Amino acid sequence: MSDINKPAQPEKRRIGLMGGTFDPVHHGHLVAAEEARYQFGMEKVIFIPAGKPPHKTRQDISPPEHRLEMTRLAVSSNPHFTISDLEMKREGLSYTIDTVRAMKKVYAGWEIFFITGSDAVLEILTWKNVEGLLQECFFIAATRPGFNLEALGHKLSHLSREAVAKIKTIEVPALAISSTDIRHRVREGRPIKYLLPEAVEKFIYQNKLYQI
Repeated sequence: MSDINKPAQPEKRRIGLMGGTFDPVHHGHLVAAEEARYQFGMEKVIFIPAGKPPHKTRQDISPPEHRLEMTRLAVSSNPHFTISDLEMKREGLSYTIDTVRAMKKVYAGWEIFFITGSDAVLEILTWKNVEGLLQECFFIAATRPGFNLEALGHKLSHLSREAVAKIKTIEVPALAISSTDIRHRVREGRPIKYLLPEAVEKFIYQNKLYQI
């Protein structure tokens, strides 16, 4: 690829935070993180599995140590990816604004980009102190091809102009893969190969996850 097609080098150092339950982590998460890293010139992306996510109503979320290990296995082959157990160590619910503020202390002076799926961003008005959060970092909403951006725009219209300017979107074809579908496939005895890294697939079967 010629240099003319590469993103311009940002003035400040940039880091991405990839948030999610990761139950399980799959290729959609990995492709979204890599595309965001490339498009926005980030030095690395930190995957942060949620401890007790406030917006998840499922009662059968896998144990934190399993989700952390699956994420570690998934990112191990990419030198630009790493993981953090910050949210899992925190007492109580996992709020994004607390995570971002903690990371800003570690990466003082860096620009922080929080990467998540567009479905999560559609719920952004219910997030804790969303206007304050968007003063702390940029948001990258990874969307599936054909995603209705008008729905996202309608939601964001309730935020200030300054806050909306901090939200970016990228299109990621692999986001047609979903953790929910993978769990259902395991439960029904259907294949999950090629939907997620082989090491994660093996971990799921070795630990008998999602079978009930």
